[in-house]
Amino acid sequence: MSGAGYRAAPWLPGPHLGTVYASVARPWPRPPFRRERWELPDGDFLDVDRLPGASRGAPVLVISHGLEGSSGASYVRGLAAAAGRAGLGVAAWNFRGCSGEPNRLLRQYHSGETGDLEAVVGRVAAEDPSRPVLLAGFSLGGNQIVKWMGERGDELPTAVRAAVAISVPFDLAACATALDGPGFWPFVYRERFLRRLRRKALAKAADHPSAIDAAAVRRSRSFAGYDGLVTARLHGFANAEDYWNRCSAARFVAGVRRDLLLLSADDDPLVPARSIPVEQARENPKVTLEVTRGGGHVAFVAGTPFRPAFWAEERAIAFLLDRLGSGRR
Repeated sequence: MSGAGYRAAPWLPGPHLGTVYASVARPWPRPPFRRERWELPDGDFLDVDRLPGASRGAPVLVISHGLEGSSGASYVRGLAAAAGRAGLGVAAWNFRGCSGEPNRLLRQYHSGETGDLEAVVGRVAAEDPSRPVLLAGFSLGGNQIVKWMGERGDELPTAVRAAVAISVPFDLAACATALDGPGFWPFVYRERFLRRLRRKALAKAADHPSAIDAAAVRRSRSFAGYDGLVTARLHGFANAEDYWNRCSAARFVAGVRRDLLLLSADDDPLVPARSIPVEQARENPKVTLEVTRGGGHVAFVAGTPFRPAFWAEERAIAFLLDRLGSGRR
């Protein structure tokens, strides 16, 4: 369970400074993405950014971003750049409505949406059935990966060799409670996410006024309220609690049957340490759980102010390359 290889940056003390720095202030790698639009059978679409330059037959890393992120997020770009340096191909996909253009259908994305992930992996695998596919996800995207791997178990596509999930919200109810709690920092995180979510929901309400209560959405100031009004209603859950219970990654860890690395920080301000599924991971030989001392949420900043390093991205690539080299399934 040890994350002993990480040493938190002393110039970013505490969980919040590192989290904010990694989100809004880190130097952005700019890998030369090439965008592709993939049409879906239900009439919607996904925008996927590919990284050219990998050799023919090279493994491809499918990268999933976090809540209200995109393939343009600094952490996605950082991991994609590291993957490119390691000779991997990259497919960084955007959840519905996250690529800068609204998706066509009323439905959106959520923590338990694994159908779109499966579609992306299936298409990447079909391009070259002999080519290994690797997975990496951050926060909500990591929750989707763990859930999908646990759902599919031994039936996971054979092309998928290994995966990494970083800062996973293992217990969605616990994370919602943390975000909806009192104090300055929960307010900052909560409003940053909800401002964007409300904007998207209100755009949907303008086209589908009977499906979304626009006035209630405008008033919503908590994840409990928003998930009940929008996420649950649009995606077939009874209420917010039903959504959280059915989609939390922790309950799927036991079903994972391919090598999976889980990276968490013990001071993650969005994911309470008590929600990390230590026992479930310990009992599954396919799961490696590393909990670092410090690191914040999707941050894990190391190095100096002039040469910052991002440990989780480096650790993810090292783990995936090791699993490719071992040939384990």
